[in-house]
Amino acid sequence: MASRSNVTGAPAPAPDAASDELCAFCASEQEAFLRRQRTRCRALIAAAHVLLAALVALVLLPGAKSVPGPAPLLGGIAVMELLYLAALKRGQGKPACSWIVIIVWAFMLLWELFTTQLNLLHPVLMPAPEAVFNVFATLYPELLANVWSSLTLLLMGAATAIAAGVLLGALVGWLPELRDVFAPIARVLAPIPSVVFAPYLVALMPTFRLASAMVIFLGLFWPTFLDTILRVVSMDRRIVDSARMLGLSSFEMVRQVVLPYLVPGIVGGLNGQLTSAIMMLTFAEMLGAKSGMGYFIINYTYFANYVNVVAGIIVVGIVVTLLNALINLAKRKLVKWC
Repeated sequence: MASRSNVTGAPAPAPDAASDELCAFCASEQEAFLRRQRTRCRALIAAAHVLLAALVALVLLPGAKSVPGPAPLLGGIAVMELLYLAALKRGQGKPACSWIVIIVWAFMLLWELFTTQLNLLHPVLMPAPEAVFNVFATLYPELLANVWSSLTLLLMGAATAIAAGVLLGALVGWLPELRDVFAPIARVLAPIPSVVFAPYLVALMPTFRLASAMVIFLGLFWPTFLDTILRVVSMDRRIVDSARMLGLSSFEMVRQVVLPYLVPGIVGGLNGQLTSAIMMLTFAEMLGAKSGMGYFIINYTYFANYVNVVAGIIVVGIVVTLLNALINLAKRKLVKWC
């Protein structure tokens, strides 16, 4: 049979040469891809700073209506820009981070344009950004006190619910006798929103803070309890069989095998649980509390002071962002693969 070199009249390339050509092609493609990524990142950074310059210029221009001084607003813009530059310096998530900043600057630019400069929006329902950021400068003691009240209440209800749900869920999930009794109960109670119990709990509990904490507890305990039971039931049987060969008791199995197995799932679900807890906390505080961010927002809503309402909503967003950042940090420290 004739070889390829005899048919074509040219010798076939040596295997080493073909491999070198393929490696060179892959390297060039990778370099081109990285070059495009760097160009894209630089374009996004430039776009973000163009919007920033336009926003600052617009804030400094005289507007169509009288607003408080721009110093608090410019200070807030400076803080956000410093956080953006710090994120760029770390080199983590550059495109995503730049897109977020672009959206924020574009929103604030339109907000400033349609309220302060053109005065096209309702001055009460849509206050100017200068007025909102001035609230941070003048009412920061009240804001900090309400944030602290909300955080202590959140910690009291959420931490207790998650700890109890995980520990009891691990025990019930491991023991079939308990699982057959409590799993059906959990399946019924877990989907019920805890806010439906809030009016009754406010009347039942001796203090409003206990009622609010119980709303958070019920909203997190039953879903956590049921999820833990299901995770224990779905454990890899090879892990269970290997642990049983060591002669561990049921208590030792739960403490040394089941709970460590559950840690990644527990830590991974903290962000979702935090979101649910914040929603329940804010609703509970709006029912009649005398402190907390939910109270701050609903109290000023009664007086149609929407400047303070918008400021309170922004503070809630900042608090949620910081709590999520702390949870993500805990994930990296506690569970390396989260």
